Amino acid sequence: MNNAPASQERLTYLKKKKQRKRMILCCQIGILVVFLGWWEIAARLGFIDSFILSQPSRIYQTFINMAQNNLFMHIGVTVYETLVGFILGVIFGTAFAIIFWWSSFISKVSEPYLVVLNSLPKIALGPVIIVIVGAGTKAIIFMALAISLIVTILEMLNGFRHTDKEYIKMAATFGATKRQIFTKIVFPYNITTLFNSLKINIGLSLVGVIAGEFLVSKAGLGYLIVYGGQVFKLDLVMASVIILSVVAALMYEGVVLLQNLVMKWYGH
Repeated sequence: MNNAPASQERLTYLKKKKQRKRMILCCQIGILVVFLGWWEIAARLGFIDSFILSQPSRIYQTFINMAQNNLFMHIGVTVYETLVGFILGVIFGTAFAIIFWWSSFISKVSEPYLVVLNSLPKIALGPVIIVIVGAGTKAIIFMALAISLIVTILEMLNGFRHTDKEYIKMAATFGATKRQIFTKIVFPYNITTLFNSLKINIGLSLVGVIAGEFLVSKAGLGYLIVYGGQVFKLDLVMASVIILSVVAALMYEGVVLLQNLVMKWYGH
C-alpha cells in the first residue's frame, strides 16, 4: 500500500521547522564570528591585553604549531583516560544502584554515606588518591571514576525507585520474580535515565581527568594547560582550553548518537 501524500499543512509545518533550524544555526555561527572578530580587533587595538587574553590569530598559529608537535597524542591520552573512567563509573555506578534498589536495607544504611560522598569535592582527595593508587594514568582514571561514580548511583537509583508502580504491581500479580521485574520492567523503563546519566557523566569524567592531569601527568590537555601557565605561554593555555571544549562537545554528541541508535533498536 502506498503512503498517503502529506497534507499541505504538514508540508508547511515541516518547511517552517527546517527554516527555524537554519535560523538557529545561522545565529549560533553569527554570534561566534562576531565574538571572534571583536576579540581579534580589541587585541590589535590594545583594548585588551593580548598577552593575557591572547587573540584568535595567535591561538590559530599556536594550534598549527601544536599539531606539528604531538597535539593528537595529548588529545588521545585525555580521551583514553576520560573514556576508561567514564565506562568504569557507569558500570560500577549502575551495579551499585541495582544493589541498593534490590535491598532497601543496604540502601538505607548507605544513604547518608552517598550524600556525604556526593557533597565532598573529589579534587580535594587528589593527593590521597595519588598516594594510594600511584602517580600516573591510574591516578587520573581513578579521579574520573570517583567523580562520576556517585552521580551515576544517585541518578540510576532515583530512576529505579520512580518506576511506574502499576507496572510492578501487575507483574507481581502474575507471579513475576524480583529479577524478572527488574529485567523486564524496571531497567527497560529507565533506559532514558541511563542515557541522561551518561550525558552528565561524560562531562564529569573529563573534569576529573583534567583535574588529575593538573596534579600528576606527563601528557594530555590538562598537562598542556598547566605547562603553558608555568612558562607563561598563555596562547598555549587558550588553545588547549578551546581544544578541550571541542573534545567535550564531540564526546557528548557521541553519547547522543549512541542513545539514538539504542532507542531505535530498543523500540522505546
